[in-house]
Amino acid sequence: MSAPRLGVDLTPLRVSKQYRRLYIAGFVTALGSQATYITVPFQLKNLTHSPLEVGALGLVELVPLVVFGLYGGVLADRLNRRRLIISMEQLLMASTAVLLINALLKHPQVWVLYADAVVAAGASSLQRPSIEALNQMFVPHELQRAASTLANIRYTTASIIGPALGGLVAVAVGPASVYAANLVTFACSLLLLFSLRATVASPSFDGGDIAAMTSGLRYALSRPDIVGTYVIDLLAMILAFPVVMLPFVAERFHETYALALLLCGLPAGALLATLTSAWTRKVHRYGRAVIFAAALWGLGIALFGYSASMWLVLLGLAIGGGADAISGIFRTTMWNESIPPEMRGRMAGIEMISYSLGPTAGQFRAGVMAAWTTLRFSLTFGGLACTGSVGVVAAALPTLWTFDARTDVHVIEVRELRSNEDD
Repeated sequence: MSAPRLGVDLTPLRVSKQYRRLYIAGFVTALGSQATYITVPFQLKNLTHSPLEVGALGLVELVPLVVFGLYGGVLADRLNRRRLIISMEQLLMASTAVLLINALLKHPQVWVLYADAVVAAGASSLQRPSIEALNQMFVPHELQRAASTLANIRYTTASIIGPALGGLVAVAVGPASVYAANLVTFACSLLLLFSLRATVASPSFDGGDIAAMTSGLRYALSRPDIVGTYVIDLLAMILAFPVVMLPFVAERFHETYALALLLCGLPAGALLATLTSAWTRKVHRYGRAVIFAAALWGLGIALFGYSASMWLVLLGLAIGGGADAISGIFRTTMWNESIPPEMRGRMAGIEMISYSLGPTAGQFRAGVMAAWTTLRFSLTFGGLACTGSVGVVAAALPTLWTFDARTDVHVIEVRELRSNEDD
């Protein structure tokens, strides 16, 4: 069968009913969560009128992201992953209900937004490694790149529709309406998650949780190529994550739809890059692709931060979003093709820290620097610093630069393991 012209291979969805249900549940959840994600800082901005206090949302999420991200990886390799995913989905639903109740008060409390952010960060951190491990389990080895592309489409589509609708509804009707809609999406996703088959809770390691966590960290340190993908993504997000500052950038423009348009910039670029990603099948040096994509992300964000024209601002966001999507395809494919299944949960916990901790810390960095200097300097400097730091990492970790999926011993080992599972 010839490859799809646009690069979207739907085979993983066709061959695996379990993956299809998990995929749809994730999309439904993402729609509501993305709307809430942009509504919380919008509500906080209206309550405090302070970039620093909005950026501090990221600061309060740091500890739960690190602690529960690592522990969530251990649980993903030890417990029934389906049960853990459902439990955390219910907790996330409860935290959204708290946001709704607070928004309905005559005087919504700022501290509730911060406290709720801590709970949501902890629940997501415990849940995400199990989701990533199930994705690897439900999809055959040779279809991992196709699954990575589909994951990007799910995320970027939700990131366009969710924030756009959330931003419009939050401005026109109020934050409470967004939170109420998110409760509906959680209810729908839970129905799909309950239909997944249970995974057997069969520990693949000896000793307690601390020993398991330590063994996961040791494995990560033995793979400087994998560590390089984590470090690059972490730096890119810390130095050049722009989303939390979008409400302030929108104030430069007089159009009432400016915020909704800006919110679509990154995911629109990501979706376009993903839909035209057929060329990625010819690339086997995943590390180099991650390096170049992250450097381009930084340049796109620098253009976004410096420009005074709405169209150049949107172009910068689209370039950044497209580069991040390509980086995501190669990172996820590299992880799922080269990390053995018995380590996948623990490594997913570390991965989750790299791509969740980065934006969280990036929110705080952007807010502090904008408060101390200017918003334009904060965003432009961050983008250029990202591109420079990526070059340093590439020079410091040569195994990332030389990684080749055709000859890498880890990829060959995992391919054989997955083949034996299927026999």
